[in-house]
Amino acid sequence: MERRLAAILAADVVGYSRLMGEEEAGTLARLEGLKAEILDPLIAQHHGRVVKLMGDGFLVEFASVVDALTCALDWQGAVEARAGQVPEERAMRFRIGVNLGDVMVKGDDVYGDGVNVAARLEELAEPGSVLVSRTVFDHAKGKLGASFEDLGEQVLKNIAEPVRVFRATMGSDIASAPTLVRPTSKLKRLPVVATVVALLVVAAGAALWLKPWEQRVEPASIERMAFPLPDKPSIAVLPFTNLSDDPSQEYFADGMTEDLITDLSKISGLFVISRNSAFTYKGQQVKVRQVAEELGVRYVLEGSVRRAGNEVRINAQLIDATTGGHLWADRYDGTLADVFALQDKVTAQIVAALAVSLTGEEQAQQARHATENAQAHDAYLQGWAHYKLGTPAALAQALPFLEEAVRLDPTYAQARAALASLYWDAYVNDWAFDLDMPSTRAGSRANEHLEEAQKAPTPLAHALKARMLAFQGFYEDAVSEAEIGIALDANDATAYAGLANALILAGRPTEGADFIRQAMRLDPHYPPSYLITLGRAQFEMERLDDAAATFNRAVKRNIGNDLPGIYLAATYGLMGRKRDGDSAIEAANKLRNQAGMVDVSLRELPYHRKSDFHRFGGRSEQERVRMGLSVLPALSWTALVTGRGAGAYRSHAFRASVYDVDGAARIDVPTARSLHDRGVVFVDVRTKLSWNEGRLPGAFHLPEAWPTDHAKAKLSETTLTAIVDKTDEVVFYCDGSDCYSSAFASAKALAWGYQKVFYFAEGFPGWKKAGYPVEIGG
Repeated sequence: MERRLAAILAADVVGYSRLMGEEEAGTLARLEGLKAEILDPLIAQHHGRVVKLMGDGFLVEFASVVDALTCALDWQGAVEARAGQVPEERAMRFRIGVNLGDVMVKGDDVYGDGVNVAARLEELAEPGSVLVSRTVFDHAKGKLGASFEDLGEQVLKNIAEPVRVFRATMGSDIASAPTLVRPTSKLKRLPVVATVVALLVVAAGAALWLKPWEQRVEPASIERMAFPLPDKPSIAVLPFTNLSDDPSQEYFADGMTEDLITDLSKISGLFVISRNSAFTYKGQQVKVRQVAEELGVRYVLEGSVRRAGNEVRINAQLIDATTGGHLWADRYDGTLADVFALQDKVTAQIVAALAVSLTGEEQAQQARHATENAQAHDAYLQGWAHYKLGTPAALAQALPFLEEAVRLDPTYAQARAALASLYWDAYVNDWAFDLDMPSTRAGSRANEHLEEAQKAPTPLAHALKARMLAFQGFYEDAVSEAEIGIALDANDATAYAGLANALILAGRPTEGADFIRQAMRLDPHYPPSYLITLGRAQFEMERLDDAAATFNRAVKRNIGNDLPGIYLAATYGLMGRKRDGDSAIEAANKLRNQAGMVDVSLRELPYHRKSDFHRFGGRSEQERVRMGLSVLPALSWTALVTGRGAGAYRSHAFRASVYDVDGAARIDVPTARSLHDRGVVFVDVRTKLSWNEGRLPGAFHLPEAWPTDHAKAKLSETTLTAIVDKTDEVVFYCDGSDCYSSAFASAKALAWGYQKVFYFAEGFPGWKKAGYPVEIGG
């Protein structure tokens, strides 16, 4: 990355959540007005560049520290003048921090301690004030009409060394020593010594009350929390900041965070927010108050990790968000070999600070480590960081690291479970090709590593075994396995979601709904798939209104996934809302077409390795989905198509060798030639690639599944009626008798009201083989 010296201004609105809660529209309007009328012109006047806007926060870069500080002071003055024009409860004020430091530049964004210090100064600032670092003071003093009050060295969050902080205000430039408040008229009459003593007593008392050596944050409001606080200590562990000079050590900082979350999660006396939700704040400049209110927790742990070679330093602090005070803050130094002991110290201090009692088993768990081999643990962290990305390429990148972890420690059960999960994902998703192996080998390796992992069972191993059992149809066994995993980690949201899925498959949707809600509470920023699970439970419980609302939310969050849309259509069908059901199917088909899949059918779709209805859980669930879809007009055509005979292809797609379409006349090659010579409309429903290889002369190109460059729209009632009336003859063809597209197209035309439909099963290959003329070209 490019590096440069820059002055950074960080600002945010005081009490923004309260203002939004009281009057959202008005608050947004006032902020936009301030930005357009005051802030943007000021930033431009002082040659600043807005790096990013974060709701109520601003990050601005300046080439000149004098410009940055002048802008900050003018900013506060103009905002205060505007605040006097509105009622006090609606007044908008800012905190501002300014720092001069080295920054890394990537695109339009900037990173590094130069930015972080400015952000921490802003958090420390009082409403309406400007705090600056020593570097800003050194460069700006004497160059503008401002005064500086020395606040001494401050320990800033995630900053390795203390920072000398100054409060800047408009006025004459003065020295860096703090300015003493003048004594009152009564104190003036006291002897000088008595006056000094009195001042010292007052200062000492204020210091004991304010505790300026403790960094305090704006308290969170219990009333504004998104969820009620649990009946036991609740905590969120924010991603530790990587303070290493090497950005590639990010995995190490993330791994430390995950290890702490895992250790705390196993303590039954704690409520611990899941890793998924905690990591949504990674890389963001968020306040403890915001985190606590959004996640519904009382305590927040944050910190940083610096790794240089074999040396490791951890800074951590535990904050009571409801008071804004620190319960403790500490620094831990050691080597890579000491990393487990360092983690144990942090966990022990949290347990002690929250006065949590551990059971005997929990004490034993805290004393045990997944591995004693630091190198194996480091390899696992690197592999796990890739695996969590969840793509075929990421799995391939994760594999060598996880295998190295197992090579260094063959008894490392967590690494074994991770490898088993990786191979199982490759097997069920047909990603084994990316691992350069057959799918069957990936499945067998998943079983091999799981068997080894179960010698020292972990929650991950039990969760994976539950997935495998559910996949094979052993639903009650899957439930039992998932329950064991939860017993080992009562705060594992993923385990609760797995148990919910197994219960729904086992025909116990009411229990499944309860457990998926528990997963959502532990993981407030839960994955979109949780909504599908909740909707399925409601669907099976016949709570159709609730299911429709949930599936609507799932459609919006599961971008690119057709599954919630199909469930939504089935739900509408059971509710009698056929028009809404058709709209849901149309949207689902659009997603399927973009992914290269054919439209939804009530019959097994030959494009998939497994039927579409295999995706819809157990037999009861499948039948309810089928029942809901069967009443929709958009799917009425599927009942007209039947397939006879099947051949397995290497791609795992099963295609029927013969199709029959009830109501369409099946024609052979000579009949097709006769109809063509009579001028009957022929519609080619193949893909772009097949179309370019050749087609019948004069044929129209309307792909049955998805549009191509040559056909601006796929086959639909609108596009078909544009080229042929419903009272006229029409012929559909594709790539031969095993090509389902022409059969589906014929059935759709019949459902749309066409009466003279011909199904040319042998299609283009039969036409070409007979030696009839063809057209070639785009």
